[in-house]
Amino acid sequence: MQPRGKIVVASQHYPPDTSTTAAIMADIACRLAAERDVVVLSGWPGALPALQTGPGKPRVIAIKNRMAGKAALVRRGVSELLFAARTFFALLRELKAGDVVVTVTAPFMLPYAVAAAARFKGARSALIMHDLFPDVLVMAGLLKPGSFVTRTMRAANSLMFRALNAVITIGRDAERPLLSYAGMTRNKIRFIPNWATLVPASRPVNSGNPFRKALSARFIVGLSGNLGFTHDPEIVFEAARLLKDETDIHFLLSGWGIGFERLKQLQAAANLPNVSFVGRVEDAELEAFLASADLWIIPYRKDVAGVSVPSRFYNLLAVGRPVVLVSEPEAEAALTVVENGLGWVVTPGRPDQLAAAIRAASRSTDDAMTERAVRTALRFDRTTAMNAYAGVIDELLHTPNLSEQR
Repeated sequence: MQPRGKIVVASQHYPPDTSTTAAIMADIACRLAAERDVVVLSGWPGALPALQTGPGKPRVIAIKNRMAGKAALVRRGVSELLFAARTFFALLRELKAGDVVVTVTAPFMLPYAVAAAARFKGARSALIMHDLFPDVLVMAGLLKPGSFVTRTMRAANSLMFRALNAVITIGRDAERPLLSYAGMTRNKIRFIPNWATLVPASRPVNSGNPFRKALSARFIVGLSGNLGFTHDPEIVFEAARLLKDETDIHFLLSGWGIGFERLKQLQAAANLPNVSFVGRVEDAELEAFLASADLWIIPYRKDVAGVSVPSRFYNLLAVGRPVVLVSEPEAEAALTVVENGLGWVVTPGRPDQLAAAIRAASRSTDDAMTERAVRTALRFDRTTAMNAYAGVIDELLHTPNLSEQR
């Protein structure tokens, strides 16, 4: 017998927003709407893409929201607090006993509002954990580990985790830090990794690639996407400085965020001959851009394990490219790299190690790495992930308290 409860998806980021989080939440909402009544509380006004409207699609309700830049921390914090508060009251109107609400850790205050509203209304709740706060802010150096704000947030997390019925992680490394919270239990945790949005297939390196043809170097090292507080732009630039006399290696950089602004400042001062920037690459050109480099860098700061997982990682594998990952070896992406022979893992804060890994990659004769990357990307499949999300939500709809059933 089908349960009568509906599903509510609460997300600040949702189409027409083009961010990765928006795309992920839209995929999940549309998959769930194929079988259930789904309502989306979105913080992004505007017309939805045609593929996300009509019968069998979620009903979207826009919540008033004002976005501030990531560098404007105070204004951003106030905006996110107001959005979380508005979402809380919207949930009180929408939720009924037996419903399920799904949310994500963007912004970090939103899950508190969702867990509280669900508990108040007798609904069940699931959190998709992309980033673990306050740990990610401590990692970025924005909070001290023992500060009052950090301790307050950790206390709030313990209450939130106790109220949540399920926590969906995108990395295996998240379990250890999650279980450090008093309100968290192992039987609430579900591991569902993200997926490649590009079709996994080997893309040969082509000198006629529009992003590559202007570069004379034999070996291109790429950096792409958002560089936020958890990333280390300086290790990339210092590695480029160490390799500046090796003319067969060139760095091709494209992205956004405070990390890329820092890279541009460093390049303006040093004018390294082996570094080039291109503008932000649109989705239509993403495949060509990712295929333009021989190697891709993902540069994290130290203590990334269990805190953040790079979604871009899966598309890099999908185009058949090796990666060099700056992170601890126990981080999810690092585990995947080592387990499948997909590239190199180097210690955060060590540009000499990064430069050595890039040099080794430029001289590597392991042609099978491309095949291994594509084969690994095939495992991170959208349909598999969507079915896993549907399974968790179905369990919540049928079970009074999922955490007590295992």
